[in-house]
Amino acid sequence: MREERAQLRSPNPDPRYDDMLVARFVNAVMRDGKKGLAQKIVYEAFDIIEDHTDEPGDEVFKKAVNNVAPLVEVRSRRVGGATYQVPVEVRADRRMTLAFRWILQFARDRKENTMAVRMARELQSAADGEGRAVKKKDDTHRMAEANKAYSHFQF
Repeated sequence: MREERAQLRSPNPDPRYDDMLVARFVNAVMRDGKKGLAQKIVYEAFDIIEDHTDEPGDEVFKKAVNNVAPLVEVRSRRVGGATYQVPVEVRADRRMTLAFRWILQFARDRKENTMAVRMARELQSAADGEGRAVKKKDDTHRMAEANKAYSHFQF
């Protein structure tokens, strides 16, 4: 018999903005346990956004995450020797995780000098509804729409 599932723990709210979403994003940015460096990068990116747009950095960040978070995705399902791409709805916590992952992935791929500048530019473009992270979400939605015929193979 299996033991019960581990309890999900949420991180403490972010010290500067007192926001759980920003705290989760800082944890996503963090590598090798260097949380101080991750916070410095995120706060610097928010400051750059505030300088450029005259909007609060955390508001632009929330708008960007909402624009990037996918509603549906496709999952592979094997039925009778054939593999189908079945569209499934994305849970709320996975939506945020995917949004963070895509924003970070495309921020790291950018050509600007520092990570803070790259992140600021990616967040700004995502908040405006453009950029590679938003394109990734649109591609995911398009894939799910194209495979709607297989939605009866639910998990």
